[in-house]
Amino acid sequence: MARGSARVATGNGVAFTTSRLLAPALPAWRSRCVLFVISTLFALLAARAAWLQAVSEGFLQEQGAARYLRTLELPASRGRILDRQGRVLAVSIPARTVWANPGHAAGADPASLRELARLLEMDEGTVRARLASDRSFVYLKRQVDVETARRILALGIPGIATREDTRRHYPEGGIAAHLVGFTDIEDAGQEGMELARQQDLLGRPGARRVIRDRLGHLAQDLGTMRPAIDGRDLSLSIDRNLQHIARTHLAAALERHQAKAGGIVVLDVRSGEVLALANLPDYDPNDRGRLSGAQLRNRVLTDTFEPGSVVKPFTIALALEQGIATPHTLVETGGGRLRIGSASIGDASRHGTLTVSQVLEKSSNIGTARLALQMRPESMWTLFTEVGFGQAPDLGFPGSVAGRLRPHHSWRPIEQATISYGHGLSTSLMQLACAYLVFARDGEIVPVTLLKRHDAPAARQVIPGPIAREVRAMMERAAGPEGTASRARVAGYRVAGKTSTAHKVEAGRYVNRYVASFVGLAPVSDPRIIVAVMVDEPTAGGHYGGLVAAPVFAAVTQDVLRALNVHPDAPVGDIIAPDQP
Repeated sequence: MARGSARVATGNGVAFTTSRLLAPALPAWRSRCVLFVISTLFALLAARAAWLQAVSEGFLQEQGAARYLRTLELPASRGRILDRQGRVLAVSIPARTVWANPGHAAGADPASLRELARLLEMDEGTVRARLASDRSFVYLKRQVDVETARRILALGIPGIATREDTRRHYPEGGIAAHLVGFTDIEDAGQEGMELARQQDLLGRPGARRVIRDRLGHLAQDLGTMRPAIDGRDLSLSIDRNLQHIARTHLAAALERHQAKAGGIVVLDVRSGEVLALANLPDYDPNDRGRLSGAQLRNRVLTDTFEPGSVVKPFTIALALEQGIATPHTLVETGGGRLRIGSASIGDASRHGTLTVSQVLEKSSNIGTARLALQMRPESMWTLFTEVGFGQAPDLGFPGSVAGRLRPHHSWRPIEQATISYGHGLSTSLMQLACAYLVFARDGEIVPVTLLKRHDAPAARQVIPGPIAREVRAMMERAAGPEGTASRARVAGYRVAGKTSTAHKVEAGRYVNRYVASFVGLAPVSDPRIIVAVMVDEPTAGGHYGGLVAAPVFAAVTQDVLRALNVHPDAPVGDIIAPDQP
């Protein structure tokens, strides 16, 4: 075949270029259209790829990381609460949370479920109800002790698992429950110092980043993002041993006199620290299953009552300071009744003519009122306010009350008279203890604290030192053999103080129920402690402060002074045994 001639198909002599089978069946514009569409799609894909890689890179990386990166919380340990000697009163201990995946636990052995309920101390029906949930995660119980959690896992029930947790533990039980308080299941303070110092105790949790696979298993630890900061330890001013002394003697008095409740506080005169603070009834913060409102009340700080005769030393101190009287000034108390306007006041018995010192020793309402009515109401109100009446103690403790002291401009003569001996106003036991610092510190007041103090507190002079010492000497006689508080005497130590027996007020009226109290200091030669005692509604063995509260003061004061190694200041020949009720 010659070059340039048409190629001919073998066998039938048909040229390829003229074959009808190879002739185009579609118009050329359609192929161009398809090519354009394909090119456009490729252009769009290229633009999209550029957009994702250049503009949306950060967003996509975040979304991708969210599918495998996890931030785990590093828990911070809650700070401990310690007494002044460093003994632990509250601490967080390891525990476990028991949880379940109900779908996996379906069909579990009934005997195993019964044992699970027993170990959890839960009703079996409650456990079964939680395992019947349609959720993938349910709590069975939190803050389970480690050994119990181990025994639960040993049951081998499908879908039951545990995770790390902590539980607040109170090694001393209820000995300082009203002061320490407790936390809830979320580790948040609910009462006492656990609540008041929540932020200091709580600390700050940390965080770390990890990579998990699609099954949730840890694949890689990427390191700590933020370290956990444990809560700070809190050192209280109380001493566990002194706390035990105070509580034990108070409990004995409540049982002996069949009383409704009681409170006691011991102050360090030099530092203003609270060395002991106890209330009854109390509770065990480790077992709060059947708590009542009466058990929770910190009566020393939150309950108010008419203080009665324990206020008389302040009225007499003001009379001495203003020159109205001296310790030897005679005061006529007559036949035991004094009429003021349309009302009258009285003494428990007739005393006739008394010196000012004897007015306090015999606890004469009439003698105190006669002195008070020679003063301006504003002067009395100012002194009472300066020692803390009508003001909540600055203790940083939840629920501390201010009591009630009405403005002086509304006082009528009868009201000024009754306020002078502690009626017509209300205070807490803590306020009384704080106020008596003025007699123990030669006229000074210092801030009182529930925390251990390392530096000497700043003092404020309220009355002249000589006046404070004169009244202290009068209160020593009031606690002597001829006074109303002879049962407050302590073997080997000189003590000073004042009793009170006050009617309770309900619905604005006095009722035949009483609060017996005593506030005193020791040793008189160099005061070291103040002890204030309150017994609410004693019903057996008398109801007077001298019979009910004074012996508690004596017993506590004796044991506390010995525990503090305070040298006796009573001459050997004057050492006496405290009266027994």
